[in-house]
Amino acid sequence: MDERDLPVAARERRWARDALAALRADARAEPPTPLRHYPLPPEWDISLYLKDESLRPTGSLKHGTARRLFEDAIACGHIGEHTTVVAATAGNAAVSGAYFAGMLGLPFVAVVPGRTTSARRAGIEAFGGRCHPFDPPLAIYDEARRLAGETGGHYLDHFQAAHAEDWRGDGGLAATLLGQVAEARGDVPRWLVVGAGTGVTSATLGRHLRYHGHPSLLAVVDPENSAYLPSWVTGYPGYGTGMPSRIEGIGRPRVEPAFLPAVVDLMIPVPDAASVAATRHLAAVTGWEAGPSTGANLWGALRLAARMRERGERGAVATLICDGANAYRDTFYDDAWVAGRGLDLAPHAEVIERFVAEGVWAGS
Repeated sequence: MDERDLPVAARERRWARDALAALRADARAEPPTPLRHYPLPPEWDISLYLKDESLRPTGSLKHGTARRLFEDAIACGHIGEHTTVVAATAGNAAVSGAYFAGMLGLPFVAVVPGRTTSARRAGIEAFGGRCHPFDPPLAIYDEARRLAGETGGHYLDHFQAAHAEDWRGDGGLAATLLGQVAEARGDVPRWLVVGAGTGVTSATLGRHLRYHGHPSLLAVVDPENSAYLPSWVTGYPGYGTGMPSRIEGIGRPRVEPAFLPAVVDLMIPVPDAASVAATRHLAAVTGWEAGPSTGANLWGALRLAARMRERGERGAVATLICDGANAYRDTFYDDAWVAGRGLDLAPHAEVIERFVAEGVWAGS
């Protein structure tokens, strides 16, 4: 039968079936991201691992989240063969969204703040997405909803992604990270360390640990100006700072709905300068160039390794390389840009270097 002879509903179901099959095939074809070993002194018997999500096809941790959002929206009938997909972000979620929209032959529009760098726009446009600049920055979400409504499209809200994540199964981020560490070290890690942007990653890891009864503990690092740490400490979910985070990918001026404080065992405040210093340290010592959220992860992981050493504990700490350095060459890797924002990296770099050399943590 010719496709044109099928009823509209049948054509839509056929398209959805083929689109979901394409997304599943893409997932099967993607190799696991590697687990990298940060060099701590072997006599400590404390291992530090970083799962390198920068090697995903779109270069970040958001790749898998975006795929699952597309799968969920297609299965729910929100995305069809001719749907314009709209996102409100200039970050990695937009790059990944453009990739999957392009794979399915769908138009993709990212509503981005007007000050978005050319590197960020280029990452979205490289996969066929279109950038729609809009100000003020906090209004991009309403603008994305308006645009989706105007075009008959779908607003792909990555802040509501928690429902699409598989935190129970053995194929998600939590299970693969734990499995890789167990294979490398012989047991699951004592600590998992992640940041919170949307809150989805920490919620996914924390629920997986509890559901499967793993003894690993979850620590969340939080940058300056973020609402997550004070909300977690006070127990007040409505806490807001009114100020954006300077560390791209993590920290929010409000507590997002996906964040689950009850599954977090510890929160670690990380000064913005420490995140940048740790990012540069990682590149200098290992050659692994990453974004500043990875630096925050590394700072928190090293702080926990120091605490384990102080207590005579042995085991592993595991965290993530969230994305690569390409989008940050003109910002966090540029000395003039960093200095212009009043970030003094030297004291924090000294803390890291002394800890690695002497086993003494002299920072907060």
